Parts: sequence; structure tokens; C-alpha cells
Amino acid sequence: MVAYSFKEMFAPKILAGTKRQTIRAIGKRRHARPGEELQLYTGMRTRQCKLIARATCEDIQPIKIVFSSFGVSEKILINGKEIYGEPALDEFAKKDGFPRWLHMRAFWKEQHGDINEFEGVLITWNPLA
Repeated sequence: MVAYSFKEMFAPKILAGTKRQTIRAIGKRRHARPGEELQLYTGMRTRQCKLIARATCEDIQPIKIVFSSFGVSEKILINGKEIYGEPALDEFAKKDGFPRWLHMRAFWKEQHGDINEFEGVLITWNPLA
């Protein structure tokens, strides 16, 4: 069983089933594997910790997000497959709990600073029961 913490703003979207994925850095702790139970929380390691839901990991894939910089187009690569262009990036952002790509980009800048690229894993889960 693997636990992930989310900002409170994502809890309603997780419960509604409109957010069924998370993007995470590769670090010291291992990530979920397909078939494993996930515990999805808000406020982990705080007194406000609350379980949002339990879900089953559907898939985990490498992801690379390229944010715009001089002459470089924004894109997402999931397991090597490119997603680019505003409609496709907006669709991906919606799956991750944002109204549009520009909102997701702003959130990332706020959370991670002025980065040009991010590499990690995309974890998806099955619909909640």
C-alpha cells in the first residue's frame, strides 16, 4: 500500500472521478505498482490529515514535462509519446485536476519555481468504487 498527499483543492475532483492521476518525482521512496492499493490523503504529516479515498493503481509510466523557454514548444512525453498543442495539453491538464493547461503551468511554477523541465512518473488509478 502506498499513500499520496494532495492539496485540498484536488479532493473534490478525486472523489468525483475527474482526477484519476498524479505526477510525482522519482525519489527515495518507491511508488505504487499496478494492482496495489493507494491511499489518497490531504494534509499528510499534519494534524489536518484526512483520507480522501482508497483506489487501485492502474498504471505507472515515466513522464517528462517541458515548459516553454526560448524557442522550445511546451509538451508532455508519457513513456516517450508526445502530447503537444493547446487542445491536447488542455485535455491532459483536465485529467490532472485543472481547468486548462495554463492553470496547470501556473500551479507548477508556484509549487516548483521557474523550471523548464520535469521528469518523474505518472500514476493513474482505477475509478473509485
